[in-house]
Amino acid sequence: MNALELVDLSCAAGYRTLFAGLGLVVEPGSWAMLTGPNGSGKSTLLRTIAGLAQPIAGVIRWHGVDLATIGRRWHSIMLYQGHQAGAKDAFSTRENLAWQVRLDCGHVVADAQLDAALARVGLSRQARLPFARLSAGQRRRLQMARLTLNVGEGRPLWLLDEPTTALDAPGQALLGEIVDAHLAAGGCAVVATHQVLGIDATPTHCELARPASPPDAGLHTR
Repeated sequence: MNALELVDLSCAAGYRTLFAGLGLVVEPGSWAMLTGPNGSGKSTLLRTIAGLAQPIAGVIRWHGVDLATIGRRWHSIMLYQGHQAGAKDAFSTRENLAWQVRLDCGHVVADAQLDAALARVGLSRQARLPFARLSAGQRRRLQMARLTLNVGEGRPLWLLDEPTTALDAPGQALLGEIVDAHLAAGGCAVVATHQVLGIDATPTHCELARPASPPDAGLHTR
């Protein structure tokens, strides 16, 4: 059975339709690469799947069950990472990771696991630094540390919005390794990107076109 299924989905920004009639299937162990120009609705689509925005038409299903039926439990199934870091500036790198993963997993994560995750993404030396002092790339690496702690036993659906922004080449390669590990463990992902990602697994491509004027948005999938 498909893990994630979008059926005739339509979304809007204000009075402007961004896309209409979108169909997408993501199976367990696979991922979808979401592309398109700025303003085409990539972030809106991810937020809609995450339950943070409402579609104007269509259905979203998880293992054949409508999100409306799943209800609040959906927020323990999917992991959403948007443009904003969602971190506390005054908290240390390690403290931010600890409370975020506790929200993800529903329990306190062992110190050794936190330290291993920070080491994996190259943030051991920054563990006690306030988040406000991290560079843009280091902030992205902290998000990657969160992902490493959700591989396997964490949230099975990852929704990632431009996850390689501000990452150097080694960071982009590491992100690919982490996503591949998630897929190998039976998870799935939808990733919005303007770049070629270092993920070995072959994606399903979903390309959104810039809305026309009047708003009869174009949409191409393959």
